[in-house]
Amino acid sequence: MNKRWEYVNLKVRQKSMDLIDEIYLLTKKFPKDEMFGLTSQIRRAASSIALNIWEGNWRSSDKEFKRFLDIANGSCVEVEIAIRISARQSYIEESQKDHILQLLYEVRRMMSGLSWSL
Repeated sequence: MNKRWEYVNLKVRQKSMDLIDEIYLLTKKFPKDEMFGLTSQIRRAASSIALNIWEGNWRSSDKEFKRFLDIANGSCVEVEIAIRISARQSYIEESQKDHILQLLYEVRRMMSGLSWSL
């Protein structure tokens, strides 16, 4: 097992999965008329972060892995915007928004560090 895999498995992977768990818990309380709108969008974006980290890690080159980390970073931006929209629409409280954004920023920092190490 290479060092890159160990780092992803132990750090970024777990944090991205924690983010998904938090997003699913949070969006269960969204209005039912958002099920196919904001709820679906934010869940897909959060899942995309972890999916791209995993898939990129299994690619054959560091260059490809970086590309998948870039895609995952784009999904982080989607999650951030969706969380901010959710707060503006009063679907979540400010403290919930702050908690999710803190977790999201942590994932982004870890991905950035991993990308720089490649």
